[in-house]
Amino acid sequence: MPCFHDDVAEQAAQRWTALSGADPSLTPAIELQRLLLAEMITILAQLEELSSIKPLGDSAGVIEKLKRGLPGLRGEPVELPVAVLAPSLDRFCRYLADGGAGEVARHVAETFESGRMSRASLLGASLARDQRAIRMGATQMGLSPDLLWLVGELATAPLAYVLQRRMFAHDDAARSVGAALAAWDRGYCPACGSWPALAECIDDRRLLRCSFCGTGWEMQSRRCVYCNETGAAFGIVTPDPARPEYLLELCDGCGGYTKTLAVGAPAPFPLLAIEDLETCALDRVAAERGYARPPLAELV
Repeated sequence: MPCFHDDVAEQAAQRWTALSGADPSLTPAIELQRLLLAEMITILAQLEELSSIKPLGDSAGVIEKLKRGLPGLRGEPVELPVAVLAPSLDRFCRYLADGGAGEVARHVAETFESGRMSRASLLGASLARDQRAIRMGATQMGLSPDLLWLVGELATAPLAYVLQRRMFAHDDAARSVGAALAAWDRGYCPACGSWPALAECIDDRRLLRCSFCGTGWEMQSRRCVYCNETGAAFGIVTPDPARPEYLLELCDGCGGYTKTLAVGAPAPFPLLAIEDLETCALDRVAAERGYARPPLAELV
């Protein structure tokens, strides 16, 4: 199994060691995550070598979409590198099956192998963040919608990361795009439209990090990322006084929650998943209190 680049591998190993030491019950999840992230990094390395993956569209088009509240990747023509991404779907199914999903994940793999579901179709729907299409396809095939969504997301996340990096490249030609990105004041990702996995607090900044493509952005005020609630219905709590760096933003207006973690610097794309796992106790607390993440925003 290929490993991460040395510096990222060292960071990952240190965080996994600390996590398993603090909570041994997370060891199986950590072992599964090792396999999943290694596969994603392999995909990322292959994508970086493809000359066919180029900066998308023109800057004026991206800026116009951002001003209208549409993610920059929305509607962009992307030639899916199916030959790179498709084989990973089967491997992700195998890792998830061995990691606890069992026959549910094997059923997804068998559906691919039989040709009943097109790998390319899943990849395209996942990159487009078409939750409805994936759920409908899963229901028709007798598959788990959540697991099918996860498998597609794991395979296409590296591509989404590459695309958003090139779209928001901070060079002279993209300064106006960077200004439009800085003006983005919405809770969903300015690149792909996904909700944040969590917020990283760095000094006095609150950086939202996309759960899919890894984009980081700031909202201009502290409020619910889902419904923009700022009043008494929106609150921030510290579930464990012994871990003051772990916060929960809870909204009684929409029932949503956002995890917040104090960090020294933003996590690189592959390690964001480790931060998500590191803060899984906050997910449990939120669920126990009746809060949940809503479906993706319907954007037109």
